[in-house]
Amino acid sequence: MDVNEHRQSVLKSARRVVVKVGSAVLTNSEGLDLRVVNRLADQLAALHDKGVDIVLVSSGAVAAGRGLVAGELKGLPGRQAASAIGQSRLMHAYDEAFERYGVVSAQILLTRDDLRNRTRFLNARNTFASLLGQRVIPIVNENDTVAVQELKFGDNDSLASLVVNLVQADLLINLTSAAGVYDANPDRDPHAKALKSIENIACLDLDTTCDGKTTVGTGGMYSKLMSARRVAQLGIPTLVVSGKERFVLDRIFSGEELGTWVLPEEHKISRRKFWIAYNNTPDGSVTVDPGAARAVLEHGKSLLPAGIRSVEGDFESGALVKILDESGDMIGVGLSNYSASDLQKVQGHRSEDISKVLGHCNYEEAIHRDNMLIDAAV
Repeated sequence: MDVNEHRQSVLKSARRVVVKVGSAVLTNSEGLDLRVVNRLADQLAALHDKGVDIVLVSSGAVAAGRGLVAGELKGLPGRQAASAIGQSRLMHAYDEAFERYGVVSAQILLTRDDLRNRTRFLNARNTFASLLGQRVIPIVNENDTVAVQELKFGDNDSLASLVVNLVQADLLINLTSAAGVYDANPDRDPHAKALKSIENIACLDLDTTCDGKTTVGTGGMYSKLMSARRVAQLGIPTLVVSGKERFVLDRIFSGEELGTWVLPEEHKISRRKFWIAYNNTPDGSVTVDPGAARAVLEHGKSLLPAGIRSVEGDFESGALVKILDESGDMIGVGLSNYSASDLQKVQGHRSEDISKVLGHCNYEEAIHRDNMLIDAAV
């Protein structure tokens, strides 16, 4: 099956779609653009009427809030204040727009802590399942008003990728201000060309392909492709397309080839490994020797203490850590069976010597292969 056949097949068969829309699409110099909100709701309602479950990840609250106060809102407190002002207005606009079509919408505000805690993750999944079962359209945003820096997703592109896993979607559509993904930054290279597809996103050099960001958002094409790379590991495709194109969703689902289609990876990872790697943030790192790197990369082995050369960070057992080779390149991420202080004591030691060094040996492995994701997009 060629790329276009794959694209049309997914668009025809998709039963659950996550749509992410950025601030650069939804807002103008005066704040929230209600015309754009209404046009988006019109298209999403049409898809909804065809039986497609829709989950909307929407930016725009901060930008909407900033335009309603006279003073300048600076730093994280200012951003949180702007979000508090703008979030209710954003939801009110969506509620009114969807109500015209008899569609009920629901607001869901999340922080990273809601998804990295397994119990709360499962509770959120059940909430989404209940809403979608009642044919409600959940509208998701980061809870900017209360999220401290270490609990933030960073941007709604990252959040959208986590929502794809949470609701087990068939497709991610990322509506942005660009026509798609370019082979270079079009703001700096007048010869940059839009890509119709990306067949192997894991091999794409994101740093050189996209180094720009919009002025009103927190992301940029880099974050959109990082999000696409993550969901590709789940076996889910992404469409990056301009949300400024008129009737863009109608045209996409009618077969028009707009935007850039990012194909999924052939060998998908488990949803559990996805949750381990991306719902947490690494608290430290371990550097391993070449033998351990080969064992992990080429043979799918667990990481043993004997292969660890150094440990960085101050973390407890069960923390997510980066696994680095001797050059500092990241091999993957995984959950450490030991704290940083204990790993420093047993690094370079054989597994049978752990009890002699620590006085106990709860695990032979520093990081078990079942709790590890190679080539993680972090």
